[in-house]
This record gives sequence, structure tokens and C-alpha cells, in this order.
Amino acid sequence: MGAAIVWVSNRQRYRPVNGRTIQRLAEETLRKLSATGEIGIHLVTSKRMASVNEQYLRHTGSTDVITFDHGSTPGHLHGELFICVVEAVDQAREFRTTWRQELVRYVIHGLLHLCSFDDLEPVKRRRMKRVENRLVRWWESGHRTRSQGVVSPSLARRRRRKLPSRG
Repeated sequence: MGAAIVWVSNRQRYRPVNGRTIQRLAEETLRKLSATGEIGIHLVTSKRMASVNEQYLRHTGSTDVITFDHGSTPGHLHGELFICVVEAVDQAREFRTTWRQELVRYVIHGLLHLCSFDDLEPVKRRRMKRVENRLVRWWESGHRTRSQGVVSPSLARRRRRKLPSRG
């Protein structure tokens, strides 16, 4: 099996995110799913997510994750994930988790969509959620420090020292 090519574009400053960890999460999840491919992951602001949501899906407002499939085939994925970090923070409060754990969930959820999982019908949604939960547990059990590693180390140090962030 070939390797996956994953690139991460962080276009938000709401929370410090370690793009290398997000990349590794996607690559290892793809290996776990026995898939290869080329995946772009865009971490965006609420404003950008709302724009993408309206332009391409004709839905109003921001959302957590949007997946674009650019011609995936079984075992070889080709697509993009747009992920809103602000939504991860908001959802974390609602579900009593951390925004980092939500971010991990969104990456996995988007990759499952590229693997042809569907969450529009109740039966398919339950199946997808079972696989998603299993993969989130797998990542967190084997990568306990990596969930915390989602935070960019340099920005985390800046916050610990209480220095002003680059706005």
C-alpha cells in the first residue's frame, strides 16, 4: 500500500494548532482504514467556514467540518476537509470534552466521509458514529500526549509565559 499525502493549512488564530500532529493523525487514520490518498485539511475561521458552507452547500452559517470529495476511489482518497476551530471550542463546551478532542473527531469524521461513510440516514449515521468513536478512542489511547500535542508548542509556551499573542 502506498503512503498518504496530507497537507494542513492553518488559516485561523483562535487557538494554536500543531499542523504536524493533525497531519500525523490523518496519515495514521488512513493507514488504520487501509487507505492512501491526497488530502488537504484547512483549519479556518467561522467566517470562512460560513462562506464555504453557503457557497458550496447552500447552508447558512458556520459548521464544524465540511468534506469535499475530489474523485476518491475505494482505498484511495482524494479530497479536502474544512474544519472550524471555533466550532470545536463551542462543541467541546456542549459535549464536556476538550476542543482538541473535538478537532481530532472532526478530522476522523471528514476522512470517514471520504471513505464513503454517510450520516444522512439514521442507520448509516449510527454505523458511521460507531466507527468514528472507535477511531477516536484508538487515537487517544495510543497517542495520549498527541491529543495535547494538537496545540502548537511555540504558541503554548507563549501562553504559559502570558506573553501577548500575535494577533
